[in-house]
Amino acid sequence: MQSGWRIGSLFKIPLFIDPSWFLIVAWITFRDGLVWQQSHPTWSAWVAYGAGLVMAILLFGSVLLHELGHSLVAKSKGIEVNSIRLFIFGGVASIEKEPQKPADMLQIAIAGPLVSLFLWVALTALLLFIPLPSQPLAVVLGNVAALNFTLLLFNLIPGLPLDGGQMLKAIVWKFSGNYVTGAHWAAKTGLWLGWLVTLVGFADVLGLTAQLGLPQIGGIWAILIGWFMRQNAVNADRFTDVQEALLNLAAKDAMTRSYRVLDAEMNLRQFAEELVLQTSFTGQYFAASDGRYRGLVFLEQLQEVERSLWETTTLRDMAKPLTEIATVNETTPMVDLIRQMERESLNRITVLTPAGAVAGVIDRADITRAVGEKLGFPIAPAVLQQIRDTGAYPPGLQLGAIADMMTSLKIIPKATQNNES
Repeated sequence: MQSGWRIGSLFKIPLFIDPSWFLIVAWITFRDGLVWQQSHPTWSAWVAYGAGLVMAILLFGSVLLHELGHSLVAKSKGIEVNSIRLFIFGGVASIEKEPQKPADMLQIAIAGPLVSLFLWVALTALLLFIPLPSQPLAVVLGNVAALNFTLLLFNLIPGLPLDGGQMLKAIVWKFSGNYVTGAHWAAKTGLWLGWLVTLVGFADVLGLTAQLGLPQIGGIWAILIGWFMRQNAVNADRFTDVQEALLNLAAKDAMTRSYRVLDAEMNLRQFAEELVLQTSFTGQYFAASDGRYRGLVFLEQLQEVERSLWETTTLRDMAKPLTEIATVNETTPMVDLIRQMERESLNRITVLTPAGAVAGVIDRADITRAVGEKLGFPIAPAVLQQIRDTGAYPPGLQLGAIADMMTSLKIIPKATQNNES
């Protein structure tokens, strides 16, 4: 769900403004208005603060054009853009999915800085070669030009969530041939750069930058930006960790033995009275005889058989053969398993041995538990039970969408790599 207010659309891309945007616009208006009133004594308060407001609007107009650059290149690559949102730290284009090629990712990432470069060149040329009708207008445009240059340089810093981080990810992906490696590099670089920006901000607050003769950068603002960079970098790295965990998991790593094998000659009345009504077992039932699995027994089928026939109807009669139910092998990559469950809207799937016998069963809670264990943090039993009850992954761990993205990026699971080799 998109936060903020929708104020229109550009090239069919919805444009949203977050409430925090108004705070930063007010702050820029006040800050610049105060500075200009002091540095330009001939300006009235109305002119100074009016120029500050125009400055804030033009700055975010530049940010909007920057994000629009990313968005239009993404659309040219066949990738939908869900929205552009302006907020306290600038703007962000919400792109539907990652590009499938590193070259496309690089082009989308560099489009924004190129827009900022163009704006800086255009505004600088305007100031140099065209006489402007008033001093306030010249001052405002000069500052907007300088800020676009700053925006250009800042976004080229090679760490997520900045454009330079996306460029780094694309370049490492291209030369390593591994998307996950590129994503980890960009996220970890963004984390360290975020800490660096935070430390510089604290140094500025403490007055250390002035003592060292370094330029003052607005300490509190730098601390906030550093925090924002760290949070995004950590989230990006965790997301990549989940992808990496899925790459190293197969069906055998998540399956449980939450099933029972029953005599296929058992009649339905005995099955209902001794097992269904007398136990709280919620797993699956398989019918077998003569050392062979006859199929999966669905409890719903009990209601489809007249009670008068329960004595003469056996589980063999009711069981659905394994060849007719959804199954995977023990070595099926987790990504493929997840996509099959989502595609066929399955709550559970049966895992078979190479010989075709039942090895286990898997539901979404089992998959979530296996991913959690691979990442080194256990999932609470209450959460796992909720996943089983709802048949849906947790909001913060949409494994179905992640598996789809990995497939579109051709991120190959280890099991598949081994099979191909």
